[in-house]
Amino acid sequence: MSTVPLPQDYNSVLYKSLAQADPEIDQIIKDETHRQFTGLELIASENLTSLAVLEANGSILSNKYSEGLPGARYYGGNQHIDRLERLCQQRALEAFDLDPKVWGVNVQPYSGSTANFAAFTALIQPQDRIMGLGLPDGGHLTHGYYTAKKKITASSIYFQSFPYQVDRSTGLIDYETLETNANLFKPRLLVCGGSAYPRDWDYAKLRKVADQHGSYLMMDMAHISGLVSGKVQNSPFELCDVVTTTTHKTLRGPRAGLIFFRKDKEPELEQRVNSSVFPACQGGPHNNTIAGIAVALKQAASPEFKEYAKAVIDNSKVLAEELVNYGYKLQTSGSDNHLVLWDLRPLGIAGSKIETICDLLHITLNKNAVAGDTSAVVPGGVRIGTAALTSRSMKAPEMKKVAEFLHRSVQIALEAQKAAGNKLLKDFVRVANNDEKISQDVKALNKEVHDFSTQFPLPGVPDSSVIQPASV
Repeated sequence: MSTVPLPQDYNSVLYKSLAQADPEIDQIIKDETHRQFTGLELIASENLTSLAVLEANGSILSNKYSEGLPGARYYGGNQHIDRLERLCQQRALEAFDLDPKVWGVNVQPYSGSTANFAAFTALIQPQDRIMGLGLPDGGHLTHGYYTAKKKITASSIYFQSFPYQVDRSTGLIDYETLETNANLFKPRLLVCGGSAYPRDWDYAKLRKVADQHGSYLMMDMAHISGLVSGKVQNSPFELCDVVTTTTHKTLRGPRAGLIFFRKDKEPELEQRVNSSVFPACQGGPHNNTIAGIAVALKQAASPEFKEYAKAVIDNSKVLAEELVNYGYKLQTSGSDNHLVLWDLRPLGIAGSKIETICDLLHITLNKNAVAGDTSAVVPGGVRIGTAALTSRSMKAPEMKKVAEFLHRSVQIALEAQKAAGNKLLKDFVRVANNDEKISQDVKALNKEVHDFSTQFPLPGVPDSSVIQPASV
């Protein structure tokens, strides 16, 4: 077969590589690759996806519009997209061992947040009542969060929300008070799942509360979906009516969302969920991302992924134990999943300052509220997770080293706060960057982190030798 000559007109740019067509963007991608390779990724909501997922997500499938569902599209030319979406649906059910006669799944949501709002739209009416774990207690914004002065997210704007909480003494969900408050509030929808809760969920207790009031029970398993698929966490599918998830956290796929729904108890729920995704809440699906999801789901069904899921939890437990051994306080005193919530209030330092110091050290984590915090701007803790480091094949010995790095980071931060003489973040940053001794300590530890991290390959980049130094 002869090669078709390339255009030499206004379309010639369509055939250039990224490096040729846009060196600036190409360099930013190279710089980010270098950052990921040389640092420690401890943000609990992030992971490192596979080369195969990246290839699918960056494929020519980006070109196709496919509003509607397989076999019922609003555009022509979707015969291969129909095959793709059906395969993704099949793999989603297989990854969680679900019977297709009992469960269905919509694979089109752009994110976990849009999946949640589409699920709300399918299940309840505007101004119906919802109960979810409060954001300061480890819940998620989309579960009805609001403050005394403002309704923050769509779930609190369009529905009446009454959050439940954790026990202040243990950090564990207070199921007894939840049940008492539900008897008064009588929610139409009870939501479980969280973004900073380090323990597993008691679905039987939640199902009991939901049944007392004829409520739907929905699980947002965004953070733990990979652990559920890997069979190292309780499964929500036995007792919940709807289960939503992101696809990029412990599931290790591209950034998107899924909605699983029971078909056996309420057959019309399938149509309600599908129509709530499109056309109610979003437009045409991103077929390139659906392809990436399908690849990730195939990987999640493998024996190797189950080993990975177990290693994520093993690493989290080791990291938690090491921090406790250093004398630090953790929410719930440990972890059953992929994350640790570190309470810094006994040290008298805010999570934002630890995040700032760790950024200078090339350790990425995030400031996070802990139970009892009164300010989301100055939270009293940080959240750390092990999913990404486990994807780089780090195990218990490496977690002990990471804990040492974190301990030393805190010591530097406390020294910088003392030198700054007040609690303002801007003064803390100035001292951290300009104080001679502290700058030397940061530089020395940064080099150790760099040398440690670069011993491990970066998923998506088979040959680490091609990773270039950052341009800035």
